[in-house]
Amino acid sequence: MTNSRRDFIKTAGKAGIAAGLASTVLPALAKESYKSPFHFAAKGVSFQQNPLPYAYTALEPAIDAMTMEIHYTKHAATYAKNVAEACTAEKVNTASTKPEEILAGISKYSTKMRNNLGGHYNHELFWQCMAAPSSNTAPTGKLADAINKSFNSFEAFKAQFTDAGKNRFGSGWAWLVLTNDKKLVIGSTPNQDNPLMDVSDLKGMPLLGLDVWEHAYYLKYQNKRPDYINAWWSVVNWNFVQKNYEALA
Repeated sequence: MTNSRRDFIKTAGKAGIAAGLASTVLPALAKESYKSPFHFAAKGVSFQQNPLPYAYTALEPAIDAMTMEIHYTKHAATYAKNVAEACTAEKVNTASTKPEEILAGISKYSTKMRNNLGGHYNHELFWQCMAAPSSNTAPTGKLADAINKSFNSFEAFKAQFTDAGKNRFGSGWAWLVLTNDKKLVIGSTPNQDNPLMDVSDLKGMPLLGLDVWEHAYYLKYQNKRPDYINAWWSVVNWNFVQKNYEALA
C-alpha cells in the first residue's frame, strides 16, 4: 500500500460525514481559440475553490459522502491553496488573468503551477459534471446526435470513455473534448494535466471529465476502478454537458 493511500485512509477515518447545500456556480471553460461558452453562467472558474453545488451525500450510492467530503475539503482544497502560492511566487495577476490563459501556456510555468492549477481546474469542472442520480441518464438533442455520429451509438461512446478511464496507467483523468475543428474526441491525461494545456497530447475543450485518481474512489471501491466508473455513469450531469456542447458547437 502506498503512503498516499495510507494517508488518504487515515484522513478518511478521522473525517465526519457532512451535508448541506451550497450555491451552484457553473465554471466557464474559455480558451483563446474559442468564444467563451458560458455566456449563460453567472461566474466562471476562478483561482479560488467554489462551493459544491450539492451536499456531500447527494451522489450516493455511486459516490459515498465520506469520499466526497475528503475529496473536496482535503485534496481539491489543497490544489486551490497551492495555486494561490504559485501565483504569488510567479507574479501572476489573478485579477486580470484567467486560469485558462495560464493552462494554455503552462509549459512556461513551474511544475507546481502545472500540477496544482491543473488539479484545481479539473476538480472545478468535475463537480459540475455530476448531479444527484435522476432519470436523465443519457444526453439528448444536439449532443446525442453528435455522439451517435462520432461513436456510432451512446453505448459505444460509454464503452470507449470507460476504457479511457479504466486503462489510464496510474493516476489521471478521462475526457470527452471538442476539438478546434468541432469533433468529439475521447482520451485521457496523466496526473492533473488536462486538454487545455499546451503540453497535452490530447487537446480541445473539456466537455466531460472523470477523475480516476485513487482518492476519488478508493474508500468505497478499493482497487476496483471499473466498478467506480460504471457507478459514476449514474451521476453524470448531462444537462451541464449538453450546455457546454451547445454553446461551443
